[in-house]
Parts: sequence; structure tokens; C-alpha cells
Amino acid sequence: MPRRERRAQLLESALEVFVAQGYHAAAMDDIAERAGVSKPVLYQHFPGKLDLYLALLDASCDAIIDNCRKALESTPDNKQRVAATMEAFYDYIGSNDGAFRLVFESDLTNEPAVRNAVDRVTSDCAALITEVIHEDTGLTDEASRLLAVSLVGMAQVSARFWVTDAGGISRPDAVALVSGLAWRGIRGYPLTDDH
Repeated sequence: MPRRERRAQLLESALEVFVAQGYHAAAMDDIAERAGVSKPVLYQHFPGKLDLYLALLDASCDAIIDNCRKALESTPDNKQRVAATMEAFYDYIGSNDGAFRLVFESDLTNEPAVRNAVDRVTSDCAALITEVIHEDTGLTDEASRLLAVSLVGMAQVSARFWVTDAGGISRPDAVALVSGLAWRGIRGYPLTDDH
């Protein structure tokens, strides 16, 4: 198998094991077995369990940040941007692969490299949203960033709650409810003369 395909296969197997067992309980033996390879093959691609976990974590963080960027760029209409961004978080957290657990429910958050990667999701998504808020309202960068971090927090926390305790609320209905709440709050900040 070509190196790139083997690496993708190993990452997919590792994701399944880490999501099911958590970092501390997962063993490289389990990951190698799930991938159908020997441990030496696994170690050829990843020097250790933490390296493998960080590769998965970085890919997961990149995915949610990229989805947030695409949502913001999908329309110039701010009400639709709020809904699209909220949907990006709900789609990511509600996906069947459970990758969100690596980002938002890691049992390894005391490890600085893991903490930095997890914090990157909030900071990078908030930076994207900050820019939109600042441009549209003329609020200071600091005020725009605080509002942006609040919106990201609302998206993350509500989506995580929804996925574990949805109480029969469908994903579209949950997105509509929470994006409606976010929009009712953020639209209260007046647009600048340019918008």
C-alpha cells in the first residue's frame, strides 16, 4: 500500500480506537490490530501514541476551523452566516465518526500540545468571526473578539449538549433554535454606515 494511503488507514483506525477508548486506555497494539498491520508498521508512520493522537487532533481541528471559514464565506447576509456557522459546529459534532470527542472531550488536556490544539479551535474560529463583527459594527477588536468567543462557545457547548442529550430535537431544529438565539443577540449591535 502506498505510504499516503497507509497513513490514512492508520489514522482512521486510530480514530476509532481513541474515540471508543480514550487516549489513556487506547494501546498501539489495539490500533495496529484494528488497521490490520504490525506494530512496527504503525511505528514507521508514527513514532508514538502521542504523535498519532496529535496527527488526528490536528486534522480534526483543521476540519472544524475550515468549516467555520466556509460558513462565514458562504454568504454576505449576517443572519445566514450565523445559521451556517452554527450548522458547521452541529454537523461536525453530530458526525458519526465521533472525531469531536478528540477536540472537545479529550482525556489528555493536561498535555500542552493537546491543549494548544484544542484552544486553536476556539481562537481561530473566533478570529474569523471577530473580523466579520468588527467590519460590520465598528466595535473595537477587543469587543468584537469577546462577542466572537461567546458565539463560538455557544455553538460548541450547545452542540455537545445536543449530541449527548438531544431529547428528540432534530439537528435542523437544534441549529435553528440556537442560531435564532445567537442572531437575536448579535443583530442588536448596530451596523456601521458602510453596512
